[in-house]
Amino acid sequence: MKKLLFIALAAMFAMQSCGQQPKADDGAADVYFTSDISPEGMMKVYEALGRKAEGNVAVKLSTGEPGGHYYLQPALIKDLVQSINGTIVECNTAYGGGRANTADHLKAAEDHGFTAIAPVDIMDAEGDIELPIEGGKHITADKVGANYAKYDFVVVLSHFKGHEMGGFGGAIKNIAIGIASSSGKARIHSAGKSDTNAWIGTPQDDFLESMAEAAKAIVDDKGDKILYINVMNNLSIDCDCSSHPAAPEMMDVGILASLDPVALDKACVDLVYAAPEEEKRSLVERIESRNGIHTLDYAEQLGVGTQKYNLIDLDK
Repeated sequence: MKKLLFIALAAMFAMQSCGQQPKADDGAADVYFTSDISPEGMMKVYEALGRKAEGNVAVKLSTGEPGGHYYLQPALIKDLVQSINGTIVECNTAYGGGRANTADHLKAAEDHGFTAIAPVDIMDAEGDIELPIEGGKHITADKVGANYAKYDFVVVLSHFKGHEMGGFGGAIKNIAIGIASSSGKARIHSAGKSDTNAWIGTPQDDFLESMAEAAKAIVDDKGDKILYINVMNNLSIDCDCSSHPAAPEMMDVGILASLDPVALDKACVDLVYAAPEEEKRSLVERIESRNGIHTLDYAEQLGVGTQKYNLIDLDK
């Protein structure tokens, strides 16, 4: 882990010294980092953000597909979730499996230990609502779980890893696909062509752009009532939505946090690329084969955030 951290930070400092890394007054976002993947590390990055989660707080994470085991562990997030009196929120899947209906989804959340640390709300249990998307070319409204409207603030806890369709999954995917209702997920996957069939052969970049558009709906709706934390551990090439994910090949990296989801995901991608070749090979291939970086390019174009960031090492 220390070897990876040294290589990653050295690469970023080299970019700064060459004038390639913009300064804060150039619009770069702050991204906080700790190599301490622990409850204390979670609290450290949350507090560094300086934005207090208040009111009725939703904690958006993946409860993990039954059979999988790389999702964020309740023991890791418990202190943070309870300190903000958060409710863990999810929406049902659009692909079948063990979380396609509310009863099964709640059972998975219980089996994985989440109901023992906080209330769990499957937000589309009683339907969905639509949020407008300004500037969307594939989807003009994001269908999210109806209970989303109950929450004043959203804390986005994402397990950063690979993804079978998106190349990688982080904060953008978590607020796009993750907050979308089951039919909203179909809308994103089909790039607006269907609310019932997610698998209609959508061009890859159209799907990636639809994710960015859905993310914009959440960012625009919540304003300064949202924050993002990515945990880079158990770095499988597969998503927590897989019941049989591939074993991780990269060593654990750390926890990163930002008020900008694009900057946060970009920092995580950069840390993957900074890893030793023998570790990063499979994950980089997954990202590049799905053109995953296009999601960040398009999200930046939409105004969701910036790919320019200042990495702030909290371990110093």
